[in-house]
Amino acid sequence: MSDPNEKKLPDPAEVLPQERGLYFAGNWQDAAQGNSFDVFSPGNGASLGRVADASEADVSAVVAAAHDAFPGWSATPPLERGRILRELARIVRDNATELALLDAVDCGNPVRAMVGDAAIAAAQIELFAGLVTEMKGASIPMGPGRLNVSVREPLGVVARISPFNHPFMFAAAKIAAPLAAGNTVVIKPPEQAPLSALRLAELAGHLFSPGVFNVVTGSTRDVGAWIVADPRVAKVGLIGSVQAGRAVMEAASATLKPVLLELGGKNALIAYPDADPRQVAKAMVAGMNFAWCGQSCGSTSRVFLHDDIHDEVLDHLLEDITAFAPGPPEKWDTSMGALASKAQYDRTLHYIDVGKAEGAKLLAGGKRPDNPDLAEGYFVEPTVFVDVTSDMTIAQDEIFGPVASVLRWKDEAEMLRDVNALDVGLTCSIWTQKFDTALRTATAVEAGFVWVNEVSKHFIGAPFGGKKQSGIGREECIEEMLSFTELKNIHMKFGE
Repeated sequence: MSDPNEKKLPDPAEVLPQERGLYFAGNWQDAAQGNSFDVFSPGNGASLGRVADASEADVSAVVAAAHDAFPGWSATPPLERGRILRELARIVRDNATELALLDAVDCGNPVRAMVGDAAIAAAQIELFAGLVTEMKGASIPMGPGRLNVSVREPLGVVARISPFNHPFMFAAAKIAAPLAAGNTVVIKPPEQAPLSALRLAELAGHLFSPGVFNVVTGSTRDVGAWIVADPRVAKVGLIGSVQAGRAVMEAASATLKPVLLELGGKNALIAYPDADPRQVAKAMVAGMNFAWCGQSCGSTSRVFLHDDIHDEVLDHLLEDITAFAPGPPEKWDTSMGALASKAQYDRTLHYIDVGKAEGAKLLAGGKRPDNPDLAEGYFVEPTVFVDVTSDMTIAQDEIFGPVASVLRWKDEAEMLRDVNALDVGLTCSIWTQKFDTALRTATAVEAGFVWVNEVSKHFIGAPFGGKKQSGIGREECIEEMLSFTELKNIHMKFGE
């Protein structure tokens, strides 16, 4: 008998993009050398077809189109740019289910969760559409006969290089701020999951004059490197690993172009003895983002439980974690999808083996599911290690998989030293009922985005970004849009 609560979805084959080339200058074009690469579904290993594999010459042509389009787009009145962005948001909302299904089959995240990704993308686009008149300068009093003003101007061509964990959300949301500011954009989607960026171009490319919005696909990191190296690219935004961020920053230094980096994290969830064990257990599960297999820079994968509530929290956790079971990503009732690639799957299993070898104890998961229907996909059960110490590898390295490490603590100063010991600091979640404890700890932790008695959520307009090697700059807020402008000072002397 069918589940009456299951949403009727189209056949996945119906939502795949028809165009598989490079999108630039308002047209679809094959790679100049005719190269292409195969895209596979991580849920079952099936081929999703081939897409264009750009060469260095292709990248140069795409950037040239964006560069040529910049004067016209930057001269477009801000309110008109805002109107176009609102239309883009409407298209995203109208096609949310189909776009979610496309991401599900292409990146492995469950379709129901990916509908939320489309909603987030639309909301961020609308945010920046409404901020177009806020790119303001200032005046400085200079006395009679003189006027000194500063104005904000767009930078030029902006490149956005996206990761594989939320392909459509990042493709759609991360073009909004630079476009609102008057820049043209080049999207480089992840090689593991490029299809939703192509579908975005199919759906919305017509909104923009040729060259304003461009998509270039490639099978290797060389494509991103060629984009960063092009002197016509004025700024690069990357969401990815710390290693990728270092590579982009090094390449960008050749032309002194600025970068916006949202990088990895090994984020802490801290539970004080007065916290409700039931709520902490729920937060542990929510903070790990098990729906998309823990593949999130913001996942709270290090859990510091005070000794007084440690055992009770874990008792509740064993109940709550059962809500997430790996299943086919394209099924509406699936709560947990597949890892995005074989590389991520192998990496996750490797760290699980390392955790066991170093003395951590498995509380849950730790293997691929027994379901034979999932044998062809990259599935791993939600995994929790206990008896973890801060010197263990699984407590230090970002696994980017469904693996949480639980550390027991008694002394606050020692716990905070361990929390801050790593060279990354993106998010932190603090659980306590005491205001002074919450504020003291939020101030002490070296992270750019802190929740108190909350976890995992982002908030429209609130600046998101990391400290230390978790990134440079802030996104999802007015500061993101302003970062795609630069100030020009104009001093005028007139009339004796």
